[in-house]
Amino acid sequence: MAKTYTELLQETKAAIRQVTLEDLKARLDAGEDITLVDVREKDEWRQGYIPGAIHLPRGFLEMQAASRIPDKSKNIVVYCAGGIRSAFAARALMELGYENVESANPGFGDWKDKGYPTQVPFAFTDAQLDRYSRHLLLPEVGEIGQQKLLEARVLCLGAGGLGAPAALYLAAAGVGTLGIIDADTVDASNLQRQVIHGLDRIGMPKVESAAQTLANLNPDTKVVPFIERLTSENIDRIFDQGWDVIVDGLDNFPTRYLVNDASVWKNIPVVHGSIFRFDGQVTTFWPEKGPCYRCLYPEPPPAHLAPSCAEAGVLGVLPGVIGMIQATEAIKIILGQGEPLVGRLLQYDSLQMTFRQFRLRKDKECVVCGENPSVTEYIDYEGFCMR
Repeated sequence: MAKTYTELLQETKAAIRQVTLEDLKARLDAGEDITLVDVREKDEWRQGYIPGAIHLPRGFLEMQAASRIPDKSKNIVVYCAGGIRSAFAARALMELGYENVESANPGFGDWKDKGYPTQVPFAFTDAQLDRYSRHLLLPEVGEIGQQKLLEARVLCLGAGGLGAPAALYLAAAGVGTLGIIDADTVDASNLQRQVIHGLDRIGMPKVESAAQTLANLNPDTKVVPFIERLTSENIDRIFDQGWDVIVDGLDNFPTRYLVNDASVWKNIPVVHGSIFRFDGQVTTFWPEKGPCYRCLYPEPPPAHLAPSCAEAGVLGVLPGVIGMIQATEAIKIILGQGEPLVGRLLQYDSLQMTFRQFRLRKDKECVVCGENPSVTEYIDYEGFCMR
């Protein structure tokens, strides 16, 4: 015999555990580990939500629950506007195998009326909702993640082969502030691989050329220009500007050591990339989480053993592959998603079309990040490789 809506609701409420708003507030205040799941629609979410809640609209619950809440033993409290949708959602989660699920009754409307803590999400413009629509569909990004990107600050070291694709995709993704440092000007020989520049920019400072391209790509991205070479005299001024991530597209060893030492002392993750002829490599140096650059290479090699792209050549598409991997790493760090390449070196061979991965270990005797560091101030190494 078919059931009425009232009968179905009564049966559902009888099958689940419910929690009052007062009890929920008390448990949250006591520090209980609770995963809050907001099953309201997007327009409701944008009017406010309980801080820390996961937004998982009721229509996507069964489809996205496993990816958004992988641990089925978590203490979960589901809420909606009034306590009805959350009841059905709680039962659905129980049927999916979640062990500790409760429904808040009543819902967010009463929570807000009681003056309990609420948070209003970032106010996206209609243009931003359209521009980032594909990101907003991803549970791992969504509106909260896109807000993180828009509020993020990433420093790109170099606007050349690696910096060009990295900056393009970071701006396209909606990173709000991009610092770019480069002292060079655009040359015709750059255009084979430095896709952020063009023929009409030859002779223009690379930083200005990059800023012009990025402004046309995404007006949400603010470019902070540094038309200078990174040295021990300016590194503190440049690095002490609240950067969340540094994308290292440098092509000389001495500056890499300078960047490494500063990033370790300032606790800023660095996504490192390098290229040579047909090969490239990427890793992420994250202070206190893994090894630093000096753990791999304690001292810079002699200049004659480190030829630049100008001397050895480089396949034009290679920087695009490595630069985009660097951009991906930076975005993952900003979002707090996935597993960054900390303690792992990803090596790419374009001729064989293979990727290999190597484990990197932290050196306890490292002169910068080891147990007894001996390098405590900046060193300007001699023998800069040609850019």
